[in-house]
Amino acid sequence: MKTFGERLRHAMRDFGPVCVGIDPHPQLLRSWDLPEDVEGLERFAEICVEAFDGLVALVKPQVAFFEAYGSGGIAVLERAIEVLRASGTLVLADAKRGDIGSTMDAYARTWLADGPLASDAVTVSPFLGFGSLAPALTLAEANGRGVFVLAATSNPEGAQVQRAVGADGRAVAQTMVDEAAARNAGSEFGSVGVVVGATLREAPDLSALNGPILMPGVGAQGGGPDTIRELVPEPMLGAVLPNVSRELLRAGPDVPALRARVHELQDAFAFLQK
Repeated sequence: MKTFGERLRHAMRDFGPVCVGIDPHPQLLRSWDLPEDVEGLERFAEICVEAFDGLVALVKPQVAFFEAYGSGGIAVLERAIEVLRASGTLVLADAKRGDIGSTMDAYARTWLADGPLASDAVTVSPFLGFGSLAPALTLAEANGRGVFVLAATSNPEGAQVQRAVGADGRAVAQTMVDEAAARNAGSEFGSVGVVVGATLREAPDLSALNGPILMPGVGAQGGGPDTIRELVPEPMLGAVLPNVSRELLRAGPDVPALRARVHELQDAFAFLQK
């Protein structure tokens, strides 16, 4: 069984590093002339799957926008994940789960086992302590799946926790990166990634990570090729996955237009794979 890191590396070489989001924000539904209900949500997801399937390295559905519609929304998410993964497109569920003990274990089984929401990877929050992620990390490794750990997010409020300095003199964000790096040690390319905002002024030291770096904030939030170059050392650029969501989705609902915009983004970020 190949690890998630191996599969992701292969996909990045085939399709480039861009990670596209499926974010059915109510404003986008309206701009696509879709109703703000489960029927509109389903059509939105179908268009995104048609546009992105087999075209990109990684697709990232934002779970919250599906959960907002209750059981019907979860059913739409299940179908989208199933179709994408059946064709070989990697899916990162952006769920940002984080808890302790049996609750974290339940979150892990939801996204990383073989249930209806099973994805290739999931985002997790480590701010109850990195050790609280053990159930997700263990299950991901056992099933050849991945975990992306929030480390240095781009929202201003994040600094209150993430830049706080611990007793060992490290910022919390750096500790999270170092813990992820320890899990990836010995791998050709690890399956424990970190989330680092593309709009930050300064990033943690990523040199030892040996795993993927998901960088949201590209596009509408102001991040782009130049900010990524400033934040990530050149030897690490090949591990970066710039995440583009709403700026890309504004090209919809026309599928050819969405695909054309993906190709433009892939060209813009091709330097990451050189």
